[in-house]
Amino acid sequence: MPLPVAILAGGLGTRMYPRTRSVPKALLEVAGEPFVAHQLRRLAAGGYERIVILTGYLGEMIEEFVGDGARFGVQVSYVADGDVPLGTAGAVVKALPLLGAAFMLTFGDAYLRVDYGDVEQAFHARGTDGLMTIFRPAAGDEAPNAAAADGFVRAYEKKAALPGLEYVDYGLSVFRSRAFAELPPGQAADLTSVNQMLIARGELAAYVVEHRPYEIGSPHGLEQTEHFLTHSGYANE
Repeated sequence: MPLPVAILAGGLGTRMYPRTRSVPKALLEVAGEPFVAHQLRRLAAGGYERIVILTGYLGEMIEEFVGDGARFGVQVSYVADGDVPLGTAGAVVKALPLLGAAFMLTFGDAYLRVDYGDVEQAFHARGTDGLMTIFRPAAGDEAPNAAAADGFVRAYEKKAALPGLEYVDYGLSVFRSRAFAELPPGQAADLTSVNQMLIARGELAAYVVEHRPYEIGSPHGLEQTEHFLTHSGYANE
């Protein structure tokens, strides 16, 4: 049975203001419908039906639209941050009881042309506590934030532009739940710290993806994703 998929959808979406002041990013209209609809159908097409959406800002609107996920071909559960934002890793820690021993993780603003089953198979074959999908951007595109060698991620820095980084985080990871064992429940934490802990232990495998990712986290990204989904046929899969 394919692993469950956690979708991080609790951010404020500040780069998309003013549109996200009253609507969460996951519900921004793209190619004629809220973005999360495209994302859920994409996961369903890959055979991934067990979905846990990690919500925060305006999360109740996502729950109202998606419901149990049946009309998109998936089964959806929800875990909300609560009164205090938990950050990307803190949200995962809270959701671990629903995610089990291992799970895939993606972002609520990412549309990925990747073979999810192949990524999962690579994760099981490597036997590591984590796997990060990475993509080599063209010159002048998104600034690289990761380095990889011999099938492993060797460095990762989300904010600082460091020498030797050639790849970007593609937006899909696979983790064993024990990778989060050092994080106390109920406290805010970022996935960067988890990735860096795994790198230090030689436990973060790398999976290189050839197709560029699409995202709606920025106005330019949303425009590109709109164009892709409108003209590629993916919106109807």
